[in-house]
Amino acid sequence: MNTEDQQEKMIAQGVAAEQLLKSDIFNSTINNLVEASFQTFTSTNSNDVDERERCYHHYRALVDIVQTLQQRVSIKDEIITKTEDDNNQEEE
Repeated sequence: MNTEDQQEKMIAQGVAAEQLLKSDIFNSTINNLVEASFQTFTSTNSNDVDERERCYHHYRALVDIVQTLQQRVSIKDEIITKTEDDNNQEEE
């Protein structure tokens, strides 16, 4: 896969990630899962280390998913900006 193909793939992934991040159902689902993890964590006994760690790892997984999607959007934006800048320089 050449660089241009890789960039097109990253742009497509960024577009899909951006659509997902703008989706009300996705955001409400993530927020509900985060809230459920927090509620479970706060309702557990401080001695229940296993359950608290499970909640923490669940929360971290959700955060990692959202951050990965945000990163894909950022990469897409950077590629598009660089391509536009390169095209503008060629026109000058």
